[in-house]
Amino acid sequence: MDTFTQISPPLYRLFISDVENWAMRCDLHVHSIASGMFTAPGLDRICRESYNDPAEVYDRLKRMSMSIVTITDHDSIDGAENLRRHKDFFLSEEVTVRMPSGTEMHMGVYGISERDHVEIQRRRNDFIALLMYLTERKLFFSANHVFSGLTGRREEEDFHWFESYVPAFETRNGQMWQEANESAARLAARLGKIAIAGSDSHAIAGVGHTFTEVPEARTVDEFFAGLRAGNGRIHGTHGSCGKLTADVFSIVRSLFHDKPWTLALSPFAVLVPAFTAGHWMNEIRFCRKWTAAMERSGKRKRMLWDMDSKFEANWAS
Repeated sequence: MDTFTQISPPLYRLFISDVENWAMRCDLHVHSIASGMFTAPGLDRICRESYNDPAEVYDRLKRMSMSIVTITDHDSIDGAENLRRHKDFFLSEEVTVRMPSGTEMHMGVYGISERDHVEIQRRRNDFIALLMYLTERKLFFSANHVFSGLTGRREEEDFHWFESYVPAFETRNGQMWQEANESAARLAARLGKIAIAGSDSHAIAGVGHTFTEVPEARTVDEFFAGLRAGNGRIHGTHGSCGKLTADVFSIVRSLFHDKPWTLALSPFAVLVPAFTAGHWMNEIRFCRKWTAAMERSGKRKRMLWDMDSKFEANWAS
């Protein structure tokens, strides 16, 4: 055995050593029916962000060879109720956070408890207060789809906050334009951020196609310890306009099934490709604008004395 390992270590790892060849995989950005209603005016009363059944999401992720499973619904942990019995499941959420500039961002927060969820939701409209809680609790969190306009406008100040206080960036999102993901990866590398990946799938077809891998981890705690140590690897597909269009059609079909009376609106389904194309063009414009801005700017660290006059009040809350 010693001779074999000396002659061909790669073959030894591939065929003999299970320990050395083991890696844990997790899709760190997945949605279910618990993500709430679609935010676009006119659809916010009838259509959900996702119609994925949590149990179906879990089964799909296991078929896609995910070692551990989580669901990151928007500001909700309701989808996890029937998944807690699985030993390889852990609780997470995607939090809609109000930044000091007044803009919004999506933050993935992982490995939380119900108590954490309550406190996170209480603080999510105050980035500084939320940041202090996450830091005190030593929770792992990320800035999701950094170069996407999904949450609206962005200010340069927001990126300074991300730079100084957010430990991880989502550098591959399965619904985002490849160049947006690559821009996030370059920024993460320049700032020394942890890179993570997830499908961000609102339709079942995309679940598990983009994921994060940590070699030699065997538990959820070891998985995140490996990420913090810089041992994570990102894998899987990027987004495309065609992929987005297919997902929207899938959501529309689920809407018709969920609310049969909406079939009267079916003629408007022909507008879906135009809607997704317009959205995709806006994403490209947003990405190019902020990629150029970030690549022009030098590295800057925000210090405690840079915080605004509301800092003491935020600390006290």
